[in-house]
Amino acid sequence: MRAIARSLSALAMLVAAAVATPAWPADVDWSKAETVTVDLVDYRFVPDHLVFHRGIPYRLHLENKGGEIHEFTAPEFLKSIEIRNPEVVGSYGAEIVMQRGDKKDLFFIARQPGTFKLKCADHDWAGMVGEIVVE
Repeated sequence: MRAIARSLSALAMLVAAAVATPAWPADVDWSKAETVTVDLVDYRFVPDHLVFHRGIPYRLHLENKGGEIHEFTAPEFLKSIEIRNPEVVGSYGAEIVMQRGDKKDLFFIARQPGTFKLKCADHDWAGMVGEIVVE
């Protein structure tokens, strides 16, 4: 009985490790990633509703066209995707800070479906909010 319990425990650990380890396809051509552009203007995201599909490589191109600093704050979304260039995301992994005039690209592959909240942490009170859907 103990042998079976140990075997099941070992199997569970292997499955957990496989799920937690990003499995980047070796043949991803990031130059052909699907580009989605979001403009951050004063008090809104354009567009404010984003839809991504699982398993597709994306280039999320962000441009701050507003007169103030803005944030692309989506902690649950950013934690749920496999990011090729994590240096773009802030130190807490919750947002991408955009100074006036900044242009930044986030390369990623979404692995799990879900609906995620998007906001500018400094301007959500003014309606700078949105939604991200992964299908």
